Amino acid sequence: MSAQLVVTLPDAEATRAFGRALAAHLRAGDLVILTGDLGAGKTTLTQGIGAGLGVRGQVASPTFIIAREHPSLPRPDGTRGPDLVHVDAYRLGSLDEVEALDLDSSLEEAVTVVEWGAGWVESLAADRLEVALTRPRGAASGEPVDDEDDGGGGERVVTVRAVGDRWADVPLADALAPGAGAADPTAPVAG
Repeated sequence: MSAQLVVTLPDAEATRAFGRALAAHLRAGDLVILTGDLGAGKTTLTQGIGAGLGVRGQVASPTFIIAREHPSLPRPDGTRGPDLVHVDAYRLGSLDEVEALDLDSSLEEAVTVVEWGAGWVESLAADRLEVALTRPRGAASGEPVDDEDDGGGGERVVTVRAVGDRWADVPLADALAPGAGAADPTAPVAG
């Protein structure tokens, strides 16, 4: 089973909102693989996922520490959602280095998001979301986009590919497409 959704998001805040909406469909054991150029919005999307899951700590790029775990915070009803394991595979140079992270040991208890994970972590889970983010290069005026500074501006095209039986009955297209009501990723979010 493989389904695909393509959404255009106008800016960084819409990308975070899309992550929050996506988080509503994630559960412990889910693997999300993010791909995209520098500045495409991978960490921005993960910030939204972290906010949607209700995890502790600032979600920032784990480029130099490779992996960071964000424990879930108690919900108003006292329950907790899954933790978030946020990995940046950009600096990894071999499958042995990926294996050394021991991601499979926490996979069942957490939502695992791996930036730059394509080609490295698919073997962790037959069921996963593969999310590609792209940004047009250059503004309408012809000015270059600064890859290191998201700055909140800039449209992104997000392609979500659902792989495996886990996603067969999850209505991602209905829930995540712009105009989907409460889950509209481009709708303003209070707070």
